[in-house]
Amino acid sequence: MERIASFSVDHTKLEPGVYVSRSDADEKTGCVTTTFDLRMTAPNREPVMDTAAVHAIEHLGATFLRNDAEWKDRVIYFGPMGCRTGFYLVLFGAYEPADVADLVLRLFEFARDFEGEIPGAKPEECGNYHDSDLAQAKWWARRYVADTLSVLDDAHTHYPALLD
Repeated sequence: MERIASFSVDHTKLEPGVYVSRSDADEKTGCVTTTFDLRMTAPNREPVMDTAAVHAIEHLGATFLRNDAEWKDRVIYFGPMGCRTGFYLVLFGAYEPADVADLVLRLFEFARDFEGEIPGAKPEECGNYHDSDLAQAKWWARRYVADTLSVLDDAHTHYPALLD
């Protein structure tokens, strides 16, 4: 089997950032989509996010994105990476990190500043409603905004060398 693209990125050199994981057109429909790697921690070198924080960010992020006047109709998916080092954002259309930098910044500012009950976190709305931690989610969002999104540059928007 061929190695999938995301496993070809050298995770020992990957830094937190906003990266295009893949962008392609569906052969049958011609629909173009872009998958963004919103990397919040340096893989294998920094602690991963706790599942309760990831779950809270997932709910806050999905709510924010699907309510954003400019982007809501382009959002296909927002969800966590299994390794718990970040999130994937999938959009209709072809985009680069600079195109979505403001959207991603606003998303994580929303999570950082959120007060109240996490949207969709009731038993009838979520399959694991009790595994959510708003305080941790806000801490991770604050860190991502301050340390990564406020200083995006080429090293944090373009993947390091790929593995052979």
